[in-house]
Formats: sequence, C-alpha cells, structure tokens
Amino acid sequence: MKTEEIEDLFSAFNKLKIMVIGDVMIDSYMWGKVNRISPEAPVPIVSIEKMENRLGGAANVALNIQALGATPLIYSVIGKEEKGAQFCELLRAQSLSDVGIIQSTDRKTTVKTRVLSGSNQMLRVDEEIETNLSKEDEAALIASVSSALENNQIDAIIFEDYDKGLITKGVIDAVIEKAASLNIAVAVDPKKKNFNNYKNVSLFKPNLKEIREGMKIDINQDNISEIEGAVDTLIQEKGHHLVLVTLSELGVYVANCESNETIPAHFRDITDVSGAGDTVIGVASLCLALKAPPRVMAELSNLAGGIVCEKVGVVPIDKDQLLKEAKALLTG
Repeated sequence: MKTEEIEDLFSAFNKLKIMVIGDVMIDSYMWGKVNRISPEAPVPIVSIEKMENRLGGAANVALNIQALGATPLIYSVIGKEEKGAQFCELLRAQSLSDVGIIQSTDRKTTVKTRVLSGSNQMLRVDEEIETNLSKEDEAALIASVSSALENNQIDAIIFEDYDKGLITKGVIDAVIEKAASLNIAVAVDPKKKNFNNYKNVSLFKPNLKEIREGMKIDINQDNISEIEGAVDTLIQEKGHHLVLVTLSELGVYVANCESNETIPAHFRDITDVSGAGDTVIGVASLCLALKAPPRVMAELSNLAGGIVCEKVGVVPIDKDQLLKEAKALLTG
C-alpha cells in the first residue's frame, strides 16, 4: 500500500457506525506486590495497592472501534444488579451509549477479576453464568437489534461470542437474515458453542483453538496445508465469504474462494495477549465495512493485534501508533 492509501483508510474509519452484538463483561484488576508466602497455604500473599474496573468482552471490541475513530453501538443483555449498574457507568465514562444494553433479572453480569504483581498475573476469578438467554430476553434482544438496524445507517455488524449464552442460534439466524435484507456486512469472532451455527457471513475470524474445537479436528499450526484444508471446508460448507485465522506468534492466515495468504507476525515484546482478538476483529471489521482488500485487512489486523500484546491487561488499540507503524512497515 501507499502511504496516502493508508492515511485515507484511517480517515474513512471516522465515518463508520459498527454494531457489536455479544457477551459484555467487566474486567477488574487488582495490582499489588508479593513479599511473602501465606502461612495458611503455599500461596503468595498479594498486597493490593491499586484496583480498577474496565470494559471487557464485546465492550472491549467497541472500545477498539471507538479508538479507531468509528462509532460503536453495543447490544447485549446483562444482570439487573450492582455489577450491571457498574457496567453501565463504565460505558458512560467512556462516552459509549447504553441504549442497546438490556438488564435482566435472569442474567448475571460477567466479571473477570485479575490479580497482578507487576506485570505477572497471579490469579483470575470469574463471576458468570453460561446458560442461554431466556426466550423473553432473546426476543427482546432481537427486537432491539432489528429496530436499530432499521433506524440507523449501520456499516457492519460484529458477533463477539464468548460462550456466555448471549448469542443463541435464534439470535444468529435472525440477525444474519436481517443484515442480508439490508445488505450489511457481518463479521464473526466465534467460540465453540455456536461455531457451526454461523453461515454465509462476510468475515469469520477464528483462532486455531476455536477451529480445533468447532470442527472437531486435530490441526497443526506448523502445517499450512492442514490450515488451508480446514479453512477451505469453512468456505465451501458454511458459505463464509472471507476467513481470517489468527495464528498467535505465526501471524494470520486469510482466505476466500479465490485466494489465500499467510501474513507473518512482526517481532514483539509480548507482555499480555488478553484482548488481542478483540483488537483484531475490530480493525478487520472496519476494513470489511470499507471493502478493503483481504491482504490489507489481514496486515492491519495482524499489526494491531501485536501492538496491544505489548500492553498489560485488556486495552484498546492506539490509532496513532497503529497508523505510524502501518506507514513504516506496510508501505512499499
């Protein structure tokens, strides 16, 4: 790409409106120091010095979209309790709308609490339920999403699935049908439970673990022909238009029915891989909405995912840093 083309693409991000449907959560952090081992059990004692709550899950995808200059609209169902109210406060603090957030007495707001000493994660505690939405909550979510799609100029839809029960087959089928009728691109960041329920989407972005679990196959990340075979099956049998597979330190593999390519990762000082997939789907979806070539989408997503891995905790991409590195590494 030329420098001007990259700059034009990044400027065009600002005009986009992206719907994010998925499992939202609170990422809670407790930072401290370890100076001794507990006399009660052979475990370290972390003396907490700082605590912070951040938006996580599908809400982190929205933060990435916002950081890139686009406007995200989040649609999800959370608990009607103190943690749910806390989540809505976090949205407002980030200037994100809570119009698509349904609070239900049948749900529990997911909270992931990480205890860290320096940059080392000592422990993670999860508060969550993983049962599917009730029929009432499912119908309310579908109605809310359908109304938003009809009344807003949405450029792309992201399914951000964490297997917490928000995304059901009923939600998938209804939204994909509605999106097709309105000619809106659909991107999917899948997990195991719904892996095979997605069909004919514009962009499907699994990692190798999700391919292994979803397709029930043993696949070697060092054998590109095995990856090609699995992706070709997804394209032929599921009708996905474009598949982007993240390969951790090996980069990404991107393919459609016409071509395929592996984009190697750039060398990074990896600190924390948490949230990297959120960044990849965020960048990829903006490129999808702008009809950028698959290689450009893959290169930018790959670069962005690597950048956030250098940060501690789940953090969104820095647009200026991504633009600077894209111009330095991807032009030619």
